[in-house]
Formats: sequence, C-alpha cells, structure tokens
Amino acid sequence: MSNIKDFNDLFMVDSQSGKITLKGIADFKKASCHQLNIQARDQEGLSDSCKVIVDLTDVNDNKPVINILSISNSISEASSPGTVVAMLNINDLDSGVNGQVHCHINNNIPFDLTSPSNGFFSLQTEQDLDRERDIQYDIIVTCTDEGMPTLSSSVSLRVQISDVNDNAPIFEKSSYETYVVENNTPGVSIFTVKACDPDWNQNARVSYILEESTVNGFSVSSYVSVHPDTGVITAKRSFDYEQLKHFHFRVRAQDRGSALLSSNVSVKMIIQDQNDNSPHVLYPVQTGGFLVTEIVPRSADVGYLVTKVVAVDVDSGQNAWLSYKLQKATDRALFEVGLQNGEIRTVRQVTDKDAVKQKLTVVVEDNGQPSRSALVNINVAVAVADSLPGILYELADTTAKEHTEYLTFYLTLALAAVSFLCITCVVVIISVKIYKWRQSRIFYQSNMPVIPYYPPNYTDTGITGTLPRGYNYEVCMTTDSRKSDSKFATLGAQSVLVMDPTFTETIQRANKEIDVLEGEYSTLSFSTIYWTAP
Repeated sequence: MSNIKDFNDLFMVDSQSGKITLKGIADFKKASCHQLNIQARDQEGLSDSCKVIVDLTDVNDNKPVINILSISNSISEASSPGTVVAMLNINDLDSGVNGQVHCHINNNIPFDLTSPSNGFFSLQTEQDLDRERDIQYDIIVTCTDEGMPTLSSSVSLRVQISDVNDNAPIFEKSSYETYVVENNTPGVSIFTVKACDPDWNQNARVSYILEESTVNGFSVSSYVSVHPDTGVITAKRSFDYEQLKHFHFRVRAQDRGSALLSSNVSVKMIIQDQNDNSPHVLYPVQTGGFLVTEIVPRSADVGYLVTKVVAVDVDSGQNAWLSYKLQKATDRALFEVGLQNGEIRTVRQVTDKDAVKQKLTVVVEDNGQPSRSALVNINVAVAVADSLPGILYELADTTAKEHTEYLTFYLTLALAAVSFLCITCVVVIISVKIYKWRQSRIFYQSNMPVIPYYPPNYTDTGITGTLPRGYNYEVCMTTDSRKSDSKFATLGAQSVLVMDPTFTETIQRANKEIDVLEGEYSTLSFSTIYWTAP
C-alpha cells in the first residue's frame, strides 16, 4: 500500500467530477497496490468519504541482471570435463512469468551452463580441451525472461587455454632424401630438416639430435653432423662415389618440455658422381714396358678385325660412357676404330706396299665434363707367316728401347739401396765383435788366478818297449807360468814320452788364446818328459 505522499505523487482527483487520474509513474516493483481515501463535501459543509483501492498489474519492463560471482581467466587444456570455469547470479525484478529467466551460451564450444540452484548458474567444461585447436574461447552468456515481449541481457567471458606438453615434434616429411656431389668440401651445409611442435613456449622449442649408427663400420657422426637448433645437416668429410654411393641415418627432434617428447625421421644421403676417374684400359695390357703385337695377314679383307680395345670407367652415368678414336697411326688409311665398341678393323685391302710394322695410338675418352682420357699403344705386324718371327722381334726390341731409360734408373736405385744395406750390416757386425772383445779383456785382466784344464793325452811311444801300458799325466799351471819344463829323473835307464799330436794342437791353441787376452805373445812350452824305469 502506498502512503499519502506516494498518493499525491501518483494520483490526483478532479474536485468537480471526482475523476481519479494517474499523474506519476506507478512502479509495480515498489508497490503493487495503492489505497486512496476520497472525501466528498457539499457547499453546506456536509461530507462523506470512501476508500479506493488501486491494484497495479506488472508488465515486463526489466531485463535480467547478470552478476559474475567468480571466473577463471585461464584453464589448463588437461582439465577434465566438468571443471567449473565461472559462477553467475541471474536476477529479474519482474514477477510471475516476467521474472522467469532462461540462460544459454553460444554453440560449438566445449562448455556447458547449468543451474545448481534458483538464480545461480555454473559455467563448466563439457569435453576435453585442446589448446592446439583453440587457444582461447569467448563465451557469451545470454539470459532471457518469459515476459511479453521478452527481455534479455548477455555478458561475454574470455577463457584462455593454458598449454601442456602433449604433442611431440612433427617433421615436415615422413622421410628425406638429399643429394651431395662427391669430392665436396668438408664443413659445407648440405640439407636442412625441419620439425614443428604445436605446443607453446618451451614445450614447442625443438632440438635436433643425430642418432648414433654406423656407415661402412664407422660412426655416422664422422660423416655428417646436425645443428641442434636449426636442423642444418653438414658434411664432415669429402665423399667418394666410387667407395660410397649412398647411406642412411636418422635425426631425432626433441622438445624441451618438462616431459620430453620426441620423434625421428630417416634421411637418405645420395652421393652424386663426378668425372674424377680416367678410363682404365683392360686390353691390350699397357704395363711391363712391352706391348702386345697383333698380326694382320696380307690376305686380310676389308673389315678384318685386328683387335679390340677394352676399357672401363669406374664413374657412372655419362661420366662412364666411353668413345674410342684413332689418334695416331703409321698408315691412317689402313685402320679405323669403332667409336662405341673400340674394335680396330682394316679399312681397305692390305697390299705389298704397306709397311710391315704398324703403330697405332687409340685415345679412350669418357663423356664427362670435363672429359678424361687414356691412351692405348698397339703394335700391328703386317706380314706373311715366314716373316712373322723377325717382325715380332723387331717390334718388341723397339718397345723395349723406349723403356730403357726408366729401367736403368730403377736398377741404379736398387743397387744403391742394396749397397747401403750391406755396408750397414758390416759396420754393425764389427762393432759387436769389438764390444765383446773389450768385455772379455776386462774379465781376464782381473787378479784372480786362472787355472786352465787340459785333457790328459800322453801315450807310450812304444819305441823302447820299457812301458807295458800307457800312462796319462795332467799338467796344471797358472797364467804366470810363461815357460815350464817338467822333468822326472831317477837312476837308471830313461825312456822318452811323446805327446799325442792332437793334444799338442790343443795346447798350442790354448796358448794363443791366452796371449790374445793378455795383449802380448807368450809360448807355453813343454820340455821332454823323462821317465826312469825302476
């Protein structure tokens, strides 16, 4: 019910007709019912009064009011469904159906709005989040009442999705194939591998690592290296196509998140050939200073196959395509060389005027850029069968003379080397002998007495027949005994004892050795030994 003040502000009564009119704005939210006291009075002073009750009918003139009680501006992408993001309070001042409010959010977002109690709403996740798909969400909450016409209000909420390291680096290709020309300069960049990580910040920083493996028994790190930050692959050595045509290795890309994630990729390095090898002639053999002599009979027809030059080139592709050309010949009008097959054939009929000895020089050239070549020298003998031995000897002798200078040089060098070795051996042997002699002299010059032993070897001469059997005697002396006479004398007849010749030689040899050791000559002599018979 409104008071008198409110009545005077909202209503007025016509004093003549008693008509009650509204002069202000009635607000149902302030008072839904007003009671008016009306008094009527005539001119005589008589009066009467009545009560007038005015009921206000509510109209939908208020929008829903949205109050944000709490909100999380950032939420992890690892959050599980049902995680609360914000709490809202919704209020509508209207009554009845005009105050009934319904709220909803925009579509195609992984969030849901629920009402746990009257006037309160909860914004929460509805499904798993993925920061790599959406880094943030702008959520619009719209609340609408049921009045006629309906009134609504909305509020926008921005929620950031924070990153977790849930993605491994991904290479741009599933495998790589790169080329490098042989004889490359070590340290030159060859190729770059690239990997991306859809995570953010440290979780997205990628490092490149060369996985360990072997190539031809050697570590792959001795062949190539990978820059850890840029993924640039650098050759660490010069490659040779003839030794290594291709090889594989693996590169690992690893992020720097708290839980390290990585992936790897295979790289195939193909070595491209360069024309760095000259053709090699297999036949005719060009070594040893002697050339093979081919025989062409004078009865040979046009197109007669003299010989075939066989050559190979270890390069590949067009670098190994060989062509054969006749560079020099005694008679260029007599022979020709097949450009592709190297066959040497006669161009015309052989005549008696043709030279017996023919020399050909064939150049074998590859198709590289720049091209490389090899020369082939061939002796050809044009003769009948009876003259072949002499012609072959002359050709061989001519070829040998061309190499005489080289052979003389090598023989001189070999002789000098052998002479030097012989002189060295003689000097070493003499030095060893002198050293041993000095060591022996030092030993024998000591003050210790030396008592050599000589084997007993005295025998009876058998001349006088006075001794019935042989007798043996031992002679002992020191090095101080220069000369000694050993005598046995008794009364009576004497008999002569002579030494065995072999024993005499033994004694003489011992004397000479002692003289050499003492540095002076002395003779160990024995006088005649006399024996007196009893």
